[in-house]
Amino acid sequence: MKAIILAGGMGTRLRGVIEDVPKPMAPVGGKPFLAYLLLQLKRWKSTDVVLSVGYEKEIIKSYFGNGSRFGVNISYSEEDRPLGTGGALKKAIPLNDDPYFIVMNGDSFFNINFGDLIKYHTSKPGMTTMSLAFVKDRGRYGSVEINDDGSVTTFQKEGSNNPGFINGGIYVINRDIAKYIPEGPISLEEHVLPLIKKDNLLYGKVFDAFFVDIGLPKDYSWIDKHPEHLL
Repeated sequence: MKAIILAGGMGTRLRGVIEDVPKPMAPVGGKPFLAYLLLQLKRWKSTDVVLSVGYEKEIIKSYFGNGSRFGVNISYSEEDRPLGTGGALKKAIPLNDDPYFIVMNGDSFFNINFGDLIKYHTSKPGMTTMSLAFVKDRGRYGSVEINDDGSVTTFQKEGSNNPGFINGGIYVINRDIAKYIPEGPISLEEHVLPLIKKDNLLYGKVFDAFFVDIGLPKDYSWIDKHPEHLL
């Protein structure tokens, strides 16, 4: 199955910790964080990858090229202006002709079984299935709640400081999602997925697996010291 990685982020909160590079290029264990996502896809036989790039995109393109040295085939969807995660996804979809595909955030790692997520998605009548991670404090991430059938009942940006499920940043998405995404800058998480939930087309699957988001300096610094968790 083909994959799209949303790798256009600036990493504003990491300034002072990393050099002026796109957030997915933050070095972890001596190589860019994004490299671990590509290797994860390769392990699951998903070797056709679209990198959606924006901020300092030439740095990413120069480093990864066509992906051959990582065992994948890379094409690029390039933003000329910031489009947000939703706008970036809409722009990348035409480069992928599959009816559904993997979508990954470029600033988090979730060590899930991709086969299980795909199988679950194809067994449901939804348009999007998100991977769900359990964390002890949802305050930073927002919160997700699901019914027994996996359909999402609550999906909100603001989370409590209580333990619970969050969006793990890996999805299987039908290409029909494009009709839910207007032209121009828009957030997938804040605007598009809530519309899909409203139409009862958003599902979630829980995984008990290692999860990390490098958006905050303390989390980035920790994974930089412990890159073995990404292998």
